[in-house]
Amino acid sequence: MRLLILGGTIFLGRHLVEAALALGHQVTVFNRGRHYPSAFPEVERLQGDRWGDLEVLQGRSWDAVVDTSGHVPRVVEKSARRLAGAVGHYTFISSVFAYKGFPKNPGLDENSPLNLAADPSAEHVTPETLGPLKALCERALYGEIPGRSLIIRAGFIFGPYDPTDRSGYWVHRIAQGGEVLAPGDPNRQLQIVDVRDLAEWILTCIDNRRTGVYNATGPSYPSTLTLGRLLQACQTEEGSDARSTWVSDDFLRAAGIRPGIDLPFWMPGGVAGVNCNKAISAGLTFRSIENTVRETLAWYNVRQSSAPLRAGITVDRETQLLRTWHNESMPATTSK
Repeated sequence: MRLLILGGTIFLGRHLVEAALALGHQVTVFNRGRHYPSAFPEVERLQGDRWGDLEVLQGRSWDAVVDTSGHVPRVVEKSARRLAGAVGHYTFISSVFAYKGFPKNPGLDENSPLNLAADPSAEHVTPETLGPLKALCERALYGEIPGRSLIIRAGFIFGPYDPTDRSGYWVHRIAQGGEVLAPGDPNRQLQIVDVRDLAEWILTCIDNRRTGVYNATGPSYPSTLTLGRLLQACQTEEGSDARSTWVSDDFLRAAGIRPGIDLPFWMPGGVAGVNCNKAISAGLTFRSIENTVRETLAWYNVRQSSAPLRAGITVDRETQLLRTWHNESMPATTSK
């Protein structure tokens, strides 16, 4: 298969390239050339800026394209229009945040209403506009390539080369040991998908020419995974002496801690539960959380040590919060 990837150098795009090469596919990546320029020397690289420069794609054709980097409706519409006659199949990576009820409404499936409350002309993506803009991107894609499009509404993606550092924060922090501030309820359901499982499954879907919408996260809903289980897996795999002190949602909110940013995967008031049975029936599988943690830590350990984490709180901030929590004599739950 001749595969074009819009992006292809960081996180999901990078793993898609790796998995596609392992299967013997011919891969072309189109991006600005800013990240990992020496990775995958056997891959054809087309350089350009999809926000306004698609000329390098002119006169070319591929069996399929995966759009890993589309966030703005105008940009996705323009890319889809240019590629409509050049590809047989178009996969767009959307997000479960596109749902109107996410993360508060449990069990959302592919037919649940989308959040379209965003300006279609918006060019700036924020945590608040990410979901609505993804929903509008989907609509733009369907308008250009009807009947040949696959929409993957991904959940939290975990694994090596995570540019958001949501994955790196917890494996790094547990490895450091000591008392760890853990947010909310250790039994709160959590859904994440290993980036390698997601990449391999997407390629299978393309091979089978699947179309339509799929929620791609895991495990199944209701989830058997919890944040407490994730932190325990980090501790076990790393042989850490970390002790998790579970601090209440109300305390963290009052302290100004930002859900999902200052403490990754903390979603107060939400269940982060979507129904992904359709994807599971279509072959999506999940490796063990222990494997995901182990491989993510291995990547983090060779990551540039001078680069600060983009997610999570600093050690000083964590120490301050824990001191305040204990001084206020609030009931804490500490687990080893």
